[in-house]
Amino acid sequence: VQLQASGGGLVQAGESLRLSCAASGGTFSTYTMGWFRQTPGKEREFVARINWGGGGIEYDDSVKGRFTISIDNAKNTVYLQMNSLKPEDTAVYYCAADRHGYGLALAYEYDYWGQGTQVTVSS
Repeated sequence: VQLQASGGGLVQAGESLRLSCAASGGTFSTYTMGWFRQTPGKEREFVARINWGGGGIEYDDSVKGRFTISIDNAKNTVYLQMNSLKPEDTAVYYCAADRHGYGLALAYEYDYWGQGTQVTVSS
């Protein structure tokens, strides 16, 4: 399984970005897909998750109401629409796949990881 994340960049506070995660090399019908983020010196933290069928959506409290996770099964791609970005959203964002579909918000439950994409929000 390969995950290719893209869409990061440098934006100002209040602006938007959309991250994409293209999945390949597997049969994903039972998977849970997640987005995590990490800043230097800190552990990777949960942002959002979604089941491959489009249900089971969950967000961390810090992004509720601003971020939206979605999935396009035809394209094997998961999206993270990020609106009203804040400087504290600055991080490397990773997409991840949990092949068992446990649907948890714990990084160690995920089996496959993309390479990460940098999001920088200036004030």
